[in-house]
Amino acid sequence: MARRFWAAAGLVLALAAGGAQAAPDLARMTGGELTAFTRQMPKGGELHNHIAGAIFPETLLAWAAEDGLCVNLKTLALTPPCQPGEDLKLAAVLAGDDLLRTAMIDSLSVRRPDFLDRSGHDQFFGAFGRFGAVGAKRGGDSLALVMDGLARQNTFYLEAMVTPQGASSRILGAKVGWKGGDLAAQKAANSAAGLEALVPAAMAETDALEARARAVMKCGTPEAAPGCQVTVRYLVQAGRVGPPEQTFAQLQLGVALIAADRRWVGLQLVAPEDHPQALANYSLHMRMVDYLTDHGRTAKAALHAGELSFKYATPEALRFHIAQAVRVAGARRIGHGVDLPLETDAEGLAAEMAAQGILVEVNLTSNDKILEVSGKAHPYAWLRQRRVPVSLSTDDAGILRIDLSHEYARAADEGASYGDLKASARNAIAYSFLSGEGLWSDPGTYRRPAKACAGQIGQVEPRPGPCAALVAGSDKAREQWRHERLLAAFEAGAR
Repeated sequence: MARRFWAAAGLVLALAAGGAQAAPDLARMTGGELTAFTRQMPKGGELHNHIAGAIFPETLLAWAAEDGLCVNLKTLALTPPCQPGEDLKLAAVLAGDDLLRTAMIDSLSVRRPDFLDRSGHDQFFGAFGRFGAVGAKRGGDSLALVMDGLARQNTFYLEAMVTPQGASSRILGAKVGWKGGDLAAQKAANSAAGLEALVPAAMAETDALEARARAVMKCGTPEAAPGCQVTVRYLVQAGRVGPPEQTFAQLQLGVALIAADRRWVGLQLVAPEDHPQALANYSLHMRMVDYLTDHGRTAKAALHAGELSFKYATPEALRFHIAQAVRVAGARRIGHGVDLPLETDAEGLAAEMAAQGILVEVNLTSNDKILEVSGKAHPYAWLRQRRVPVSLSTDDAGILRIDLSHEYARAADEGASYGDLKASARNAIAYSFLSGEGLWSDPGTYRRPAKACAGQIGQVEPRPGPCAALVAGSDKAREQWRHERLLAAFEAGAR
């Protein structure tokens, strides 16, 4: 099948590790060919995926009916189990009411953001509150769908954004109160109030999440779903909208959890970056991350920054968010990064990120629907030209009604070459927060394999000796080996 894709595309010469080889000219593909091609292409992994927003509304509505939830007819939101009345109906009635079901799907996605006179931005962020009642009980089911969806797109690594012990950490932070910006005093007060005692609960929560996902996928049985092969790590989401003591408590819990459980690998700050509270506290939040992680030395951060445009922020706000995430908070990855060309000394900042290997997680459809930034206005090509590492991701696939392959096809349709897509896939593992040494001495370029594995990358198994030891002892090298093996098989159709 791969040979058919490559032949249909026409072949051009591309430099790859180990020399020159044939590569497809994506610009010559029809839409259907490009869609099929990017689905089969190994895409390494996904680094920017909110599990809560990854599930399509149709599935959420089915779960709501199974769980006895209700629909609010005025707000078109799902609510906890209720006493049906004039404005509340059991979600089960959607099966026999096509108009209401259609309206609910519109309410929980951006397929028609204007159907209630909302902007795409407001429709997107508002959707979380309208389906939150069902998602709270279905974390493991959601994780299973995301894992299996990636595997069916020939992609086997995921960093999932989740909020562990979210309510408990916020409540604790609120009880402790704000210590006037003395971060050391804030941390000590949280610890005295028992914040670290939430870590075992968060680990048990993770155990239950994964056990449910594996049960849904029938892992370990003859009927196991492809998703059972996906490796998952987690990023701690902390809310940037709300009192600073609550954000700090969530971040502090995240750092403690990362230290205690190898499945948790980094921090994130989430919620609309243009919200008044997020804007007012932005610099404070960067100092929080810097303090709690010792500028990234004790825990890594992949921060939403620059998810802004002139539609939703003032020129002043567009000048410094990414710079502070990198220089103050010590972020190793930037989520979105859309306003980077508008920042003060954008060229200098881009050069700094390229030199330090700070990756931008690119979400093309999300940036289009939320910020109305797309095509030539989007900085994806600008970043590539400046050698800032980038990797494509979905953000919230269910609300946006996309998948990762869609984003790869969209990137190609907007001018990305096969080499660009291949780099994106490799970057998704090389710049992941997986532990251990990688297979490449030059992540981002991929021309110099690690000395131990020179001449072996792409083989089915590493030869006994230093390379086999590297792959066995490093989570990152192991995932990269799997990806390179899949990539070699995919590209074999061109030889």
